[in-house]
Amino acid sequence: MLRLLFYLLIVKPFLLLAAGVAVRGRERLPQRGPALIVANHNSHLDALVLAAILPLRLLPRIRAAASAEYFLRGRWRSWFARRVVGIIPVETKGGCPHAEVLGEVRDALAAGEIVIFFPEGTRGEPECLGKLKSGIVWLAQELPMVPICPIRLRGLGKVLPKGDWLPVPFFCDAWVGEPLRWEGDRQRFMAALAANLSGTL
Repeated sequence: MLRLLFYLLIVKPFLLLAAGVAVRGRERLPQRGPALIVANHNSHLDALVLAAILPLRLLPRIRAAASAEYFLRGRWRSWFARRVVGIIPVETKGGCPHAEVLGEVRDALAAGEIVIFFPEGTRGEPECLGKLKSGIVWLAQELPMVPICPIRLRGLGKVLPKGDWLPVPFFCDAWVGEPLRWEGDRQRFMAALAANLSGTL
């Protein structure tokens, strides 16, 4: 209930007034889980926007993979991130096996949830797609039947850029691409994903 009220009373009105998010290709958004929503990452608002543009009835099944080092820092932030935003904490430091780092993400998808995932691994510069990390390939290989929904976000890095805490009103777009599935070719998969997230299709 708390999470539902947060999105209804805070997130959705804020997006309407401050971000003015226009969703293109809304009909391609997943209507049930499991599904992996993959997007470029420029702002702390990204996960909230992606959850908010999905049908409200899906909210209890939506999770977002997010940095454990950042969001579990402090009791209040940790409680809010887990209970209200609904994150799956991910250790972003390199060197650990994918099964250890992304095991909870895989388990959530296997349980039929919708997971928001940022394959760059961290926030980048506005309108610039960073290097996609290998975790997305591992997830696709582990769960080849789970549809991957690519969404290109534009403008949110200007509403709340990295390092800032005061949102600035700006019109934003969320472009929903055609679902992708793992077909065994890593290079082709990564190229298709990058093309969707960078807008070069």
